[in-house]
Amino acid sequence: MATLITGIGELLTNDPTIGAGPVGRRTTAALVLDEGRVAWVGDASDAPDCDERLDVDGRAVIPGFVDSHTHLVFAGERSDEFEARMAGLRYDGGGIRRTVESTRAASRDDLLVSSRARLAALRAGGVTSIEIKSGYALTLDGEARLVDVASELTDEVTFLGAHVVPQEFDGHRDDYVSLVAGTMMEACEAARWVDVFCDRGAFSVDEARTVLNAGRARGKELRVHGNQLGATGGVSLAVELDAASVDHCTYVSDDELDALANSSTVATLLPGAEFSTRSPYPSGRRFLDAGATVALATDCNPGTSYVTSMSFVIALAVREMGMTVDEAVWAATAGGAAALRRSDIGHLGVGARGHVVVLDAPRVAHLAYQPGSQLVYDVFSN
Repeated sequence: MATLITGIGELLTNDPTIGAGPVGRRTTAALVLDEGRVAWVGDASDAPDCDERLDVDGRAVIPGFVDSHTHLVFAGERSDEFEARMAGLRYDGGGIRRTVESTRAASRDDLLVSSRARLAALRAGGVTSIEIKSGYALTLDGEARLVDVASELTDEVTFLGAHVVPQEFDGHRDDYVSLVAGTMMEACEAARWVDVFCDRGAFSVDEARTVLNAGRARGKELRVHGNQLGATGGVSLAVELDAASVDHCTYVSDDELDALANSSTVATLLPGAEFSTRSPYPSGRRFLDAGATVALATDCNPGTSYVTSMSFVIALAVREMGMTVDEAVWAATAGGAAALRRSDIGHLGVGARGHVVVLDAPRVAHLAYQPGSQLVYDVFSN
């Protein structure tokens, strides 16, 4: 059944062949969805006849957000850590073990219910595609359970057994790295991706390379948490191994930035983490001016970015990271798709999946202009 969406005040397609600039902007536009895909885009006056017609009365329309970095499956909460950081204490990564303890104790049903609730909040805010990581069990059976739960919510599942070294392996790091790269990864075969937290307090470059190479040998695609807490080599490793994305990138040298710009690795920036840990924001402007591909994601997790609003992330990127509204919206849509190496989402060109967000505002700029407001009027997903 073909549906015509018309009366669009401002349309961002992210397809420069059908609209102005990199975001493919059109005004007085219309588009047709048919069989879950974009079938036509053009001026409303030229729109074809369709089975259904939806007039959005001058509202702005954008592609659905692509949240390419989340830790959605967990139990417990760590609001006390947030309060402590706001009082001036520095985040050191140690809180992950608290979430591991809570998550290990939770039932599968409880994990699924709470994760679905967080996913519903993200979808209400316009997220139509999402990546979800494991990483809060850190045992063979526990990580397999988290991958199983995540697989009920998305096809973009990431195995993150190398999140931190669990307490029972203190003093036996090599044994844990071997477990992650071996039988634990085998038990998480359903995951498309493998990721490593390559940073201070987590895993070294050599340890991360061991896990990532093991993942590649099993046919998995690669992601990296890199350079969030210091210049610890994660960015360079991601480029070396042609990872799809290196995420956080808070501390990046000029040489690393040049390497990123000359690679296919996306720099995924997570300003919710800087907001929640009172840390310096990386300059999105610096990445863009260097020619790197930038994505924005929520990093939804219980300790350092309990964020379920992509519009809040966009507002932070515009206010704190030197990005324009168009650049931030592109990064939260097409940039996220690039970080997942997907060409069928993140844009509204003909043939793309029919993931469409109607904003309750006439212009896309309201996403940053009205921070904290609920601006999503309607969401189409397939």
